[in-house]
Amino acid sequence: MTVYLDYSATTPVLPEVADLVYKLMTEEYGNAGSRTHEYGVSAKRAVEIARAQVAALVNADKNEIIFTSGATESNNIAILGLREFAEKIGKKHIITSKIEHKAVLEPIAYLERLGFSVTYLNVTPEGKVDTEHLKASLRDDTILVSIMHVNNETGTIQPLNKVCQLLAGHEAYLHVDAAQSYGKFPFGLEDPRIDLISVSGHKLYAPKGIGALITRRRGFIKPPLSPIYFGGGQEKGLRPGTLATPLIAGLGLACELVSENKDKWIKHVSALKENFIIAINEFGAQINGSDTTPYILNFSIPGVNSEAAIVKLKGVIAISNGSACTSSSYTPSHVLVSMGYDTARIQSAIRVSFGGYTQDIPYDEITNKFRSLL
Repeated sequence: MTVYLDYSATTPVLPEVADLVYKLMTEEYGNAGSRTHEYGVSAKRAVEIARAQVAALVNADKNEIIFTSGATESNNIAILGLREFAEKIGKKHIITSKIEHKAVLEPIAYLERLGFSVTYLNVTPEGKVDTEHLKASLRDDTILVSIMHVNNETGTIQPLNKVCQLLAGHEAYLHVDAAQSYGKFPFGLEDPRIDLISVSGHKLYAPKGIGALITRRRGFIKPPLSPIYFGGGQEKGLRPGTLATPLIAGLGLACELVSENKDKWIKHVSALKENFIIAINEFGAQINGSDTTPYILNFSIPGVNSEAAIVKLKGVIAISNGSACTSSSYTPSHVLVSMGYDTARIQSAIRVSFGGYTQDIPYDEITNKFRSLL
């Protein structure tokens, strides 16, 4: 049986979560907006429990949680939702990094086409955002800084503490795409200087199609976001549409379970990652990125093409060579290009990602497959 090692692309739904989602789909299936009967009241209660469960992971208030379809939508609301306010006050400068997910880079590029000015921060060869470049790039008209927490390809943990320090005396809103870290590796996300956090359910053992945007207040003032589409007024008018109560409840429960297990899982995946590195050291493997989350390992083996390796390893392990969202494009990784790697290293790059329930990795089979490619 193929061992699944692509947890950065998506995770399995926890059994307890699946059971809850099923129950709310087949037994307690009311609309959370229906307040005239017990079915609706029950659904509303389930949503509010989930709101508190999601918020608890970063010490947010449950009223700061907006449910979305996933991190991509959350990123779009966080970025495009500031457009109206930015144009009104005449602050149209955005700072982001060259290694962000396309779900951040593309809405920012859209605003750039509409006349916004954008600074794309350099990154070090280790995959970290250059905070000196950030410091030098801040302007009076900077409205938004968008920096991810953990890179989805390399697993590099970004220096959020330093970013928050640099923004301590600045009014720019700070948005963090936490799709790869929320719940599993949340360290630093509790900083109150982070205004907006994007969450993806299917990266933390919840179903696909559900996520959240955390909209922290500054004092008593919420971020000045405007809706990017309309109809219904749900989620404080910011994200209209009937709430997907089963998925929302599933996300909430997943957040609670992940929080309870995170220390155990971090220890488990750290050991898996260490053993995997030992196995590939035989081939002179180059580790891409440093100071990485234990959940992600990105490496290159000189002389081994990643596409050929992935084909060779089919039936043994399920892995990838980059972001699942752009894997069909076969273009060089913009993350590794930004880190200054040469073409050969980029073409050899493979991403392995672990989960809390990953067991029995067939190291001997893996190394035999690599030997056959050299």
